[in-house]
Amino acid sequence: MKALPEHDLKIATATAATENPSRLINRLCKHWGHKFPVQHDEHKGEIQLPIGNCRLQVAEGGLQVVVEAADAEQLQKLQQIVTDHLERMATGEALSVTWQ
Repeated sequence: MKALPEHDLKIATATAATENPSRLINRLCKHWGHKFPVQHDEHKGEIQLPIGNCRLQVAEGGLQVVVEAADAEQLQKLQQIVTDHLERMATGEALSVTWQ
């Protein structure tokens, strides 16, 4: 995937309240690691999806999520895709993802 100049990217951030952010990072990265380039450890992860990138990081009280895409439409799609998958990976936990 060709990297875009940083000033051209549309960026959104979110916080997801969770007691186990490392588990979510691990599960989501392993889930997508079969299809997309992924790097992760127990504190952070990065996923390169066809429509943009997703970065995950353990934060106080939860999980910080940053998505980047080439335009507003792709950014909105990426936000929805990441939210849906995080909610699925949070089995047994009610997860609320709030985008800014």
